[in-house]
Amino acid sequence: QVRLVESGGGLVQAGGSLRLSCTGSDRTFSNYYIGWFRQAPGKEREFVAVISWIGGSTYYGDAVKGRFTVSRENAKNTVYLQMNVLKPEDTGVYYCAAKRGAWSSQASVYSSWGQGTQVTVSS
Repeated sequence: QVRLVESGGGLVQAGGSLRLSCTGSDRTFSNYYIGWFRQAPGKEREFVAVISWIGGSTYYGDAVKGRFTVSRENAKNTVYLQMNVLKPEDTGVYYCAAKRGAWSSQASVYSSWGQGTQVTVSS
């Protein structure tokens, strides 16, 4: 497993932008897929995006396609989630998670999780 730390959440008005960061603090992300998920109060955890550390392939959930971008910075062992044109329905706790093997949108198959960072979008 890898230890993950998220940062960058906050309060923003609708239409604004935020960038979240996810840093692996104990070992490199080699051979991992790093996913972003979010959870709103009373709702299930929702897949947002995932990136492969080797190759940089990306996949997005339908709700964020065209607005969010996931990227990585190898030298800093960090994955970013750039969120643009934010909507009130994007509000929630955002988590990054790591898994080996194939990419997945299923939260249950990710073995390592960060503590989460709150994103609040006001209307």
